[in-house]
Amino acid sequence: MAGKFARSWALLKASAEVLRSDKSLLVFPLMSGICTLIVAATFLTPVGFEYLNDERIRAYGVAHHVAPSHYVFLFLFYLAQYTVIIFFNTALASVATARLRGDEASVSEGLAVARSRFGSILGYAVIAATVGTLLRSLQERAGWLGRIVIGMIGLAWTVATFLVVPVLANEDVGPLEAVQRSVDLLRRSWGENLIGNAGIGFAFGFITMAAVLAVTLLAIAAATAHSIPLLVMVVAVALIGFALLGMIQSSLQVVYAVALYRYVDEGEAGGGFDQAMLKNAFRSRT
Repeated sequence: MAGKFARSWALLKASAEVLRSDKSLLVFPLMSGICTLIVAATFLTPVGFEYLNDERIRAYGVAHHVAPSHYVFLFLFYLAQYTVIIFFNTALASVATARLRGDEASVSEGLAVARSRFGSILGYAVIAATVGTLLRSLQERAGWLGRIVIGMIGLAWTVATFLVVPVLANEDVGPLEAVQRSVDLLRRSWGENLIGNAGIGFAFGFITMAAVLAVTLLAIAAATAHSIPLLVMVVAVALIGFALLGMIQSSLQVVYAVALYRYVDEGEAGGGFDQAMLKNAFRSRT
């Protein structure tokens, strides 16, 4: 366990060094976050009105009143969200690739690459939305054991598509070929231990828990002191802090995925990454 935490910290530091050298990379998750909020508001507002106006949903809950049209709605929601997220992640991956190669690339150049790949991005978003909708529909009908199995299938899908975004950013391929390339690249080296040793998620999990604890204690202190301004300030700072933390984590994950893609495909990761450390992070099964 200690080794896992050590590798997590090493991976976090290596990825953070790339991000530290070019903070403009944070623009991509910022734009993605704003757009996904707009998409969510667009889709969820009519859902809220339906909830308020449908007595069956209020009485029995959404899970007990799921019409086929709701799955169509869910698919469209997933499609819109995935398209936005994958588009900006592809733009980020394009700029990160240039940075790791020692080249210069601007935000506008990254967006241009994403626009040139929009057909493949949309196609992959359709695939991801289909998988997400199917897993969600099965999960709502399954018992607890079935939900565990479905969760494992979802995890396997996440692992299999881990390198799709770097592939889309660097190769002119279709969505199905991008998925196949991701599977092939991971299988070639470190696929089996991806989740156990990747590490960045563990590090941010601890950071998030520490932040939640700190915010909770400060909020309790503000409430105990009956200081509304202090409480409002704590909440505001917490919201901004968690948003920034999410942006940093999102950027680091994409940078790390790009480094892995380059390491497997080209034999080197680029600036800030130790090849021996990457080999250890995803050990092949022998």
